[in-house]
Amino acid sequence: MGIAVFQPEKLSSSEIIPELAGLKPDIVIVAAFGQILPKAVLDLTRYGCINIHPSLLPRHRGASPIPAAILAGDEFTGVSIMKMDEKLDTGPVLTRAQIPVTGQDTTGTLTEKLALIAASLINDVLVHLVHGELVPQPQDDAAATYCSTIDKKAGEIRWSDSADAIWRQVRAFQPWPGAFTMCQGKRLEILQGFPLPWKKVEPGRVIDLMESGADVTRNAGFAITTGYGALGVCFVKLEGKRAVSALDFLRGQRNFIGSVLE
Repeated sequence: MGIAVFQPEKLSSSEIIPELAGLKPDIVIVAAFGQILPKAVLDLTRYGCINIHPSLLPRHRGASPIPAAILAGDEFTGVSIMKMDEKLDTGPVLTRAQIPVTGQDTTGTLTEKLALIAASLINDVLVHLVHGELVPQPQDDAAATYCSTIDKKAGEIRWSDSADAIWRQVRAFQPWPGAFTMCQGKRLEILQGFPLPWKKVEPGRVIDLMESGADVTRNAGFAITTGYGALGVCFVKLEGKRAVSALDFLRGQRNFIGSVLE
């Protein structure tokens, strides 16, 4: 397309800032960028630098706002378009849009939804911003929450947690890094499930739902007990294998029902 592309490891490097300055940008738009813009970049533009942030700021400032909303059990999330300053996601907000978080939403599905909303919002913001028709609204710092970068270990399931918390973890860490447990020395990723009421028993025990007489209308192949309730499991992926339904997984696993997962 004839568009110049720069890919600096650090935006604060002495080489990239003169290149950006040479472009004489009217505005800089930032999305999914893991660096805080230095003052030298913030001061380059005529209309400022604006950030597309996938949360309802000041809630979930930081690097992982979409999984954070699911983990927190938020009923709503959204997109905030904000003017950037020298701190992390603290600048005044130009506009917001919100959507409900459903029980089927994962980080993957919410990312797709929020990207479409953001694309529409940014067009409107650019038109109104250059005409001086937007009044930036300061954020309430007292209401701010923060989320950090997610690493691979974050998906490890603690069966002593509640079924609701683990259910949110499964959704929040799909598609990455995945919510997982260990099964006979191999990583077993839980791809889809749902919380069930269950009597208090040892956390991590695998239950046969067919034998238990529990509701299996949502295609769960088995359940795993937790600190409070149980997690009905629909789809899994064993390390080195392809993703399968929980029912198909059971057919190839002897002595799995009744075992206690790590």
